[in-house]
Amino acid sequence: MNFRKKQRARPQGLQMTALMDVIFLLLCFFVATSVFSQWEAEIAIALPSAKSATVPGRMPGEIILNVSSQGVVTINGQVLTLEDLTSRLSRLSKLYPGQPVVIRADKETSYESLVAVIDACRTADVWNFSLATKDEDK
Repeated sequence: MNFRKKQRARPQGLQMTALMDVIFLLLCFFVATSVFSQWEAEIAIALPSAKSATVPGRMPGEIILNVSSQGVVTINGQVLTLEDLTSRLSRLSKLYPGQPVVIRADKETSYESLVAVIDACRTADVWNFSLATKDEDK
């Protein structure tokens, strides 16, 4: 005699718990990356304007140097001296030749400070650098 009842297989539904975990992790990832990509743009630097200014897309791995109106150089929120900047850029150029560097100098920055930063780039063998400007119409 068989006293067991036959169990009917329930239809499998969509597992919402696993799906919500994946969506939550993706949301955390995108929020974290958007915060890190905005750090450099939030620094209070008034860029000089130019008629031919364009907003290029960011290149992967490019270094953004910010030069304040007092001549203070920052990378990723870290204040650097010119010697620290030269040593950091030289290590970078040895590992990644052709590394792009964008120099965001305030429009009130002295010419001497800007030339010192460009000289630090050249001393470190970084030749792929550009100066950031904003559109004159905006």
